[in-house]
Amino acid sequence: MTAAGKLLRTAGKLLRTTAFKLVLAYLFVFATLSVVVLIYVSWHANALLAAQLNATVNAEVTGLSDQYRQGGIRRLVAIVEERSNRSGGSIYLLTTMSGEVLAGNVSGLPNASLAEAGERELPYRRVGEENAAPYPAVVRVFVLPGGYRLLVGRDTEERERLSAVISNAVQWSLALVVVFGLAGGVFVAKRVLGRIDAMTETARTIMAGDLSGRLAVTGSDDEFDRLAGATNAMLDRINELMAGLKEVSDNIAHDLKTPLTRLRNRAEAALRDARTEDDWAAAMERVIADTDAMLGIFNALLLIARAESGGARDKLAPVDLADIARSVAELYEPLAEERGARLTVAAPVAISVLGSRELIGQAVANLIENALNYGADDGGEVRVEAMADDETARIVVADRGPGIPEADRERALDRFVRLDTSRTRPGSGLGLALASAVARLHGGTLALEDNAPGLRVVVTLPLRVPTLAAPPPKLALAAPAA
Repeated sequence: MTAAGKLLRTAGKLLRTTAFKLVLAYLFVFATLSVVVLIYVSWHANALLAAQLNATVNAEVTGLSDQYRQGGIRRLVAIVEERSNRSGGSIYLLTTMSGEVLAGNVSGLPNASLAEAGERELPYRRVGEENAAPYPAVVRVFVLPGGYRLLVGRDTEERERLSAVISNAVQWSLALVVVFGLAGGVFVAKRVLGRIDAMTETARTIMAGDLSGRLAVTGSDDEFDRLAGATNAMLDRINELMAGLKEVSDNIAHDLKTPLTRLRNRAEAALRDARTEDDWAAAMERVIADTDAMLGIFNALLLIARAESGGARDKLAPVDLADIARSVAELYEPLAEERGARLTVAAPVAISVLGSRELIGQAVANLIENALNYGADDGGEVRVEAMADDETARIVVADRGPGIPEADRERALDRFVRLDTSRTRPGSGLGLALASAVARLHGGTLALEDNAPGLRVVVTLPLRVPTLAAPPPKLALAAPAA
């Protein structure tokens, strides 16, 4: 493409931008207002000058009429001659009834202009300038006793000059408004178009597969910065979800490979070695147990996906956090007794939050089960607490086990993560990930803390509804997946 073609293409893009169209609209409005204001000023200025001219002429006519009454025609002729010789824009003419000039500085007036008394505008020439172009004037003709005609007027050249000045001002103002407006429109449109082009280029990079691209933020906090910030936050979230999807896919492929292989081997061994009904029944029981473990993994993943997608937000309702803690702990009391552990609950006061009873109950169940599996050996204690302050509600599950090192606590919240100390224990590494996703769905957080010794898991949720007067009936929960 030639340079001229590129220039025309760029100019076309500038002219099509919304910013340039807005500038043109504002330019039209501003130019219209400027013209209206200047015309208004011009009209009022002309009206003011005309009023002043008429007042001056009327005052002179009145004065000269008084002189005539006092001194007669001779005195009036002398005064008119004296004033006619002064420099300035005043014009005078005194004639007889037949049109004979007695005094004045005007020549070339038609006789018809002196025939009737009154005010009018007419062209005139000064004495000695009969061949020059006529001048405009505002005059008043007054008929004196005896038939004498007295004409007194003022040259309107000043008014014409003012009109010319205002007319030039209107023209130059319009020209300057148009020039600077178009220049400003091009500048603004080019600046806006530059940022839009940069955003478009970044969007193309992202669409090509590079999710690390982000829109530039200039720091001006204008609408483009706010749009870029919101878009970058969205891209961060998408990148996080894509990374999580990849991680989940890899973890599913890795963690399900072993149980699927084991399931196949046991089925193959049953086909090869089973001889009696008892052998077949034992083989089927092992296959069912492996299948249940895999179904538990998929159910946990579905719950995490449901919580992270926010699909349950439209079904949130006031629930009692303390009652959930008591109900779930009651379900796990037999398991705690079987393992020789003590499971205690401290939730004396109803705590109302806006949430999903099912998801919160599943999260608490996972935390209690983890505490019983990893922190309640040899008669250990697991303590469940529900408490609240002015702004937040908290559920705490604490044990006296080995705990989690501080360096591994953030990683322990990821899906399918199992630390070295828990490799020999049953489980899928999804319990803490599910609890963390449920906390985020409810606008809260999950934190892993040191219980000295042991692990202390704190789920913090915002208080959004008034505290319930009494706890609702207990909810029976199905046993959670491992």
